[in-house]
Amino acid sequence: MLGPIFARELVTVPRRRGHHAARAAVAGLLGILGITTWQATIGFSRDATLGETASFGLLLFQIVVFVQLLLTLFFAALSAAGAVSQEKDRRTFVLLLLTDMRDYEIVLGKLLGALLPITIQLLVTAPVLAMLLLLGGIDPEQVVQAVLVLAAAAIASGSLGGLIALWRDKTYQAIALSVLFLVLYICLTQAIGVVGPLIAGGINWSIVQAWCDPFVALVTVLEPPAAGWNGIAPGYGFAIVMLGWCALLNGIGIWKLRQWNPSGEPIMQREAPDTAETDESVELEKRARAHAAPGEVRAVWPNPVLWREIRTLAYGRRPLLVKFAFGLVLALILYFAVSELNRAGGRPAFAAAYGLVPVAVLSLLLVSAQAVTSITSERDGGTLDILLVTDISPNEFVFGKILAVMYNTKEYLLPPLLLAIFYACRGALTRTAPDVTPVAAFASNFGPLLAVLGALIVLLAFAIMLGLHVSLRVANSRLAIAHTLGTIFFLSIGTLITTYLIVINGGRFENQWLSFIAFLILGIGGLLYVLSADRPSGALTAASAFCPLAMFYCVVTILIAKPGTEESAEPLLPFIALGTAFGFAISAMLVPLVSEFDVALGRTTLMAEE
Repeated sequence: MLGPIFARELVTVPRRRGHHAARAAVAGLLGILGITTWQATIGFSRDATLGETASFGLLLFQIVVFVQLLLTLFFAALSAAGAVSQEKDRRTFVLLLLTDMRDYEIVLGKLLGALLPITIQLLVTAPVLAMLLLLGGIDPEQVVQAVLVLAAAAIASGSLGGLIALWRDKTYQAIALSVLFLVLYICLTQAIGVVGPLIAGGINWSIVQAWCDPFVALVTVLEPPAAGWNGIAPGYGFAIVMLGWCALLNGIGIWKLRQWNPSGEPIMQREAPDTAETDESVELEKRARAHAAPGEVRAVWPNPVLWREIRTLAYGRRPLLVKFAFGLVLALILYFAVSELNRAGGRPAFAAAYGLVPVAVLSLLLVSAQAVTSITSERDGGTLDILLVTDISPNEFVFGKILAVMYNTKEYLLPPLLLAIFYACRGALTRTAPDVTPVAAFASNFGPLLAVLGALIVLLAFAIMLGLHVSLRVANSRLAIAHTLGTIFFLSIGTLITTYLIVINGGRFENQWLSFIAFLILGIGGLLYVLSADRPSGALTAASAFCPLAMFYCVVTILIAKPGTEESAEPLLPFIALGTAFGFAISAMLVPLVSEFDVALGRTTLMAEE
């Protein structure tokens, strides 16, 4: 019924390498979350009462569903967008349009085929949520509503990613716009609760927001009223709205499929000359004109890779569309962050994190996406191998790509740095009184500002280098993109989960160190697999161990350096730890590309050289 594309995905997904390992990893992550939450709330030194067990079951249920929702929203959009974009880069999507498949078979087959791994992860999570009923504190209907919200969010997010990939030609634009539109939708639904009452006061805008926002819908599932809901529960209403969005997005994709694809100017065949020229010089001149590109001759820079990435449409037409979407999302995030900074009841602790964390994570994702697609687009288009057999040196290729990524993503690199300077002028990086002058606040925050700026620069450089490293080593473009963006995402989410677990335990780290060791082992193993699974090296192995440890050290130092207070330690030591670990990782990825280019790309081996 859904066509041969979905039938093929249904058969081939269980055969892929890492399929069973991914399912086991999800179950292991849920187990580690359970043990960590138990240690943070009750501990193993005594027996828990029935009330404590019920509270633990509810808390673990909350953590699991929210973590699962974050993963589902991100990877569903990424998977659907990548499935279509890879076909376009390989020039095979046009071949699908030449078959006798109907438009809905192409659109829905690609969407549902890309969501099959996400569906499997949800099926793995559902029994775990059901087993939490044995602990008490939650109702069976809450489990049903939570699973329904997760499934509806996955389908809607995947539909958004698939529609954008059908619309845009380049992989980077599809991935970047999918992430930005997803964040923009969340920001707009969060604004419903604030703007709605100002427009019309007779409507229950909290219910409207719950019907549209997946996070608010989960909150209503976890905290239902004691008397029950009047009418349809918001969890079911959210599923209905998401199904409507899916029908609308996929309907537009089916309607516009053959208008958007193929795009661009048609390739015109040059006419052959009417008469043959006998003069050899005239023949050579005519042949040169025939093979010359139309338009004005442009001078190429000494580094042709850098020239091509900057001076041509290497990443698709209308690149300002992505930057405009990022600017809109950035404005909404900054409005919320400044509102928290100027809260009437007083500035919250770690107020700078309200703006720096989401902006930095979004910048890291966009920068790494640009870096990884700068190689995968070349490979899928069949131009990477041609580029590597030219007389371009490794330095020209590697540093041309790095500088081009930095230039093309300057709009994403600068906002977190400028935002850190703004927080320093407001005195938000330390416990500075809010009524001091900006000059005095900046002077007192100058040391922390240097540490924050240095940490942001190192992390952004790591994101660029990670994208190039993974895309040059992994031949499968979808896998390279998933490994790169997944690494940045899990580093960010893992850090936030660790921070949350420390906060809910009041900063008492000694009750959780066993679980945090398990988190570190899981993070080190995942990073080691991404960096050097196929061709391991000592430097990459050491970098895989240093980076998660440095991130964990920074979190612990900032949160519990001075127990009983809201003050953290001096920023110099966390910055040194973070800069050393990630700087070493950058060197471990960069040096082989420059000094041993062929070996780093896997195009030769030591035995072949001997």
